Amino acid sequence: MATIHPTAIVDPRAELGDGVVIGAYSIIGADVVIGERTWVGPHVVIEGHTTIGCDNKFFQFSSIGAPPQDKKWKGEPTRLEIGDRNTIREFCTFNLGTVQDKGVTKLGNDNWISAYVHLAHDCVVGSNTIFSNNAQMAGHVEIGDWVIMSGYANVHQFCKIGPHAFVGMSTSLTQDVPPFVLLNGNPAQAHGINIEGLKRRGFTREQINALRTSYKILYRSGHTLEEAKAALLEQERNTPDAAEHIRAFREFLDTASRGIVR
Repeated sequence: MATIHPTAIVDPRAELGDGVVIGAYSIIGADVVIGERTWVGPHVVIEGHTTIGCDNKFFQFSSIGAPPQDKKWKGEPTRLEIGDRNTIREFCTFNLGTVQDKGVTKLGNDNWISAYVHLAHDCVVGSNTIFSNNAQMAGHVEIGDWVIMSGYANVHQFCKIGPHAFVGMSTSLTQDVPPFVLLNGNPAQAHGINIEGLKRRGFTREQINALRTSYKILYRSGHTLEEAKAALLEQERNTPDAAEHIRAFREFLDTASRGIVR
């Protein structure tokens, strides 16, 4: 059974799982589904066709599931989907998707989203990410698992950031970021592999060294992109302990649509 503060407004058509807590003055719309044990603090608005998993925490003054900030949106029943065990801090804004894309904005599991983060329409964020205060995502952005977005980092629409990348403070990102890469600056520039993050996640020294070699092949060898892909494929074949990670690095280059941050 859900616990709802007397001052909260919950549409009778909303679906609340067992153990859900709705705080003072919060508003829950008709098409909202909230999974078990999710805590919604005071003064939170959750609206739209929004589905939320279990064991999430929403802190005060967040706006979740509002219409996209896109003039093309004409009221279509687009969606927002949030997974399990996420922490969403104060003043975050997550918008619905648009029919011009997949029609859904997604956030995975076990993410830590700090205050004032904006997740625009049609963004797809993986799991185990960390977004520091004021990180801002424009529409159609894709963020892989384990990515760290530092404070005031901002990402241009349609950009992709591969898993385990680290985006430094106040970075302005207008191109795609391969997996494992550390970058910073305005405009963004690559500065090597996210070594400390990989160590914390259990990557071996051999795997990290192999990824450092992959980085040098792409960024320091003077190869064209096609030459770098061929060299990475050869490295993948010759480094079995790190083959899956090199493959992820190499295959990302085939999907990059906005060019690679240099």
